[in-house]
Amino acid sequence: MSTDHVSAEEHQQPSLSRNKIYEILSNPRRRYSLHAIKNEDGTAELSTLAEQVAAWENNKPVSEVTSGERHLAYSSIQQNHIPKLERAGIITHDTGTIELTEEARDLDVYVDVVPGDSIPWAEYYLGLGAVSLGLVAAVWAGVFPESIPGLAWAAIIAVLFTASAAYHAYQNREMNLGRDGKPPELRDGR
Repeated sequence: MSTDHVSAEEHQQPSLSRNKIYEILSNPRRRYSLHAIKNEDGTAELSTLAEQVAAWENNKPVSEVTSGERHLAYSSIQQNHIPKLERAGIITHDTGTIELTEEARDLDVYVDVVPGDSIPWAEYYLGLGAVSLGLVAAVWAGVFPESIPGLAWAAIIAVLFTASAAYHAYQNREMNLGRDGKPPELRDGR
């Protein structure tokens, strides 16, 4: 092996494993911090970041955050969360300025918040598939009048899946960390 090849391998950063991503996102303060940094195009000042995180944690505008709430968030972010995010290679931190690394900028983090009165998308599509199969079986068995062409039933199924997938894609974009506004789990009273 040549020396150049070894040095190139040593300088490559491994991508984040799924377990590492889950571990990082397991803490709301880290999720809020990443969301706020992504909202600021990948660079934020620690003081501004702490203020925004404190506002989200206390469900109030930034202008109403008390110095105690700001200090609590600032200390925790500085002492606990920045080091963990730096070790993971997600951010760099230099004298109060936090910047996402290239790997983190490319990482789209989707937070699947499923309210108690809702169902996960996987179960929704499973149900939609079952209903579609039932409809196809009913058409095949001749349950419906023959005056309705078979292609109409296929079109109905296609429209159901297409509309569902379009809404799902829209909702996924809205639930990404770094999307404008509050973090996904704090939107719409969730």
